[in-house]
Amino acid sequence: MTADWLDIGWLEQIPVRGSRTVPVAGGEEIAVFRTGDNQVFALVNRCPHKGGPLSQGIVHGHSVACPLHNWNIALKTGEAQGEDKGCTPVVPVKIVSGRVLICRSSALKAAA
Repeated sequence: MTADWLDIGWLEQIPVRGSRTVPVAGGEEIAVFRTGDNQVFALVNRCPHKGGPLSQGIVHGHSVACPLHNWNIALKTGEAQGEDKGCTPVVPVKIVSGRVLICRSSALKAAA
């Protein structure tokens, strides 16, 4: 049996106001973001607009700006903000003793 939480490394390995990616079976990636106040969020690494790689966007507050067309995506909900409409799947994440864990089953489901 496989644990449902996947350990992806130390919190300090994710740059502040930056991200890292985790590959998922099927070719998708999960983007794991660290905000300026050290909160961590995980989304499928695909903007709901044109599929831009959100992990390459600029993290500001609790949002990320897509690098292709500057859509702002809320890190907590995956929802596009402002006039834009769309949603990127969210993956539950938690920090345990400084280690970042993402929900394995949610990551697989979101990337399917």
